[in-house]
Amino acid sequence: MAKAHEIEYKLYGDDMQFVEIELDGGESVVAEAGAMMFMDEKISMETIFGDGSSKSHGKGFMGKLMGAGKRVITGEGLFMTVFTNTAGEKGHVSFAAPYPGKIIPADLTEFGGSLICQKDAFLCAAKGVSIDIHLQKKIGAGFFGGEGFIMQKLEGDGLAFLHAGGTIIRKELQENQVLKLDTGCLVAMTSNVDYDVEFAGSIKSGLFGGEGLFLATLKGPGIVWLQSLPFSRMADKIYSAAGGSKGESKGFNNPLEDLSGLTNLFGRD
Repeated sequence: MAKAHEIEYKLYGDDMQFVEIELDGGESVVAEAGAMMFMDEKISMETIFGDGSSKSHGKGFMGKLMGAGKRVITGEGLFMTVFTNTAGEKGHVSFAAPYPGKIIPADLTEFGGSLICQKDAFLCAAKGVSIDIHLQKKIGAGFFGGEGFIMQKLEGDGLAFLHAGGTIIRKELQENQVLKLDTGCLVAMTSNVDYDVEFAGSIKSGLFGGEGLFLATLKGPGIVWLQSLPFSRMADKIYSAAGGSKGESKGFNNPLEDLSGLTNLFGRD
C-alpha cells in the first residue's frame, strides 16, 4: 500500500525551469521554504517541523527537533512547507528552480525506494517521502569529500524533484565500473553506488591544474546524475568577476581611479 501521496506534474521552461504539480482534494506536497512560485486559491500552506512523512510522525517532538537539527547540518532551514489541496476539485501549485539548470523528477519506487542527493539539490516531493541526512561513512570521503560529504537521503514510494545546474546527464554504471568526477558535479545517485574520494594524482596537478587535490570516485552498479555547472562553481566565477568582496571590477576601468591607486601606492604628500 502506497504511503506517499500520488501527484501529477508538468515541467515548464528549458534553462530556468519550474514544475507545476496537480493535487487532488486532500493531497499534499512538501517543499523547501521559499521554493513556491504560485498556487491556486484551493491550496493552503503550512510550515512544519520535519518532512511530514510517517517516519517523522513517529518520532515525537524531540525526534522532530533532532530531524530539524540534521537539516541545519546540511545547510537547509529548520522548517519545511507543506502545500495541501483543501478543496474537492483539482488544484495546482508550482515550484521554481533557484538558479539556471534543470529539474529532475524521480519516482523513488524505480530506485528501490531510496535516493542519495547533494544537500542543496532537493526542491520538493509528494508528502510521505522522507528527507533525512546522509553522511559518507568512509574516512577519505569525510575529510576530503567537500560538497559530497554531507548529503540528503530521500526514502519512500512517491515522486521527488531535484534541481541541478547547467546540463544534466544520467549515467548507468555497470558492475565495478568506476567514474571519476569533481565532487560538486554529483547531483544524485542510487544507494547501491559506492562513493569515495581519491588523490588526484600529483601535488603539482592538484595545486596548479585547477581541478583540486581530490576527485570523487563512483563505483557501480547503480545510476548517477551529474551536473555540468555546480552552483558553487558559478558563485565563484561571479565573485571573481565582481572583484571579490571589495567589488573593484565592474567590467571597465576608470583611468582616474587607476591614477588615484598609483598615488596611494607611492605615498602621499
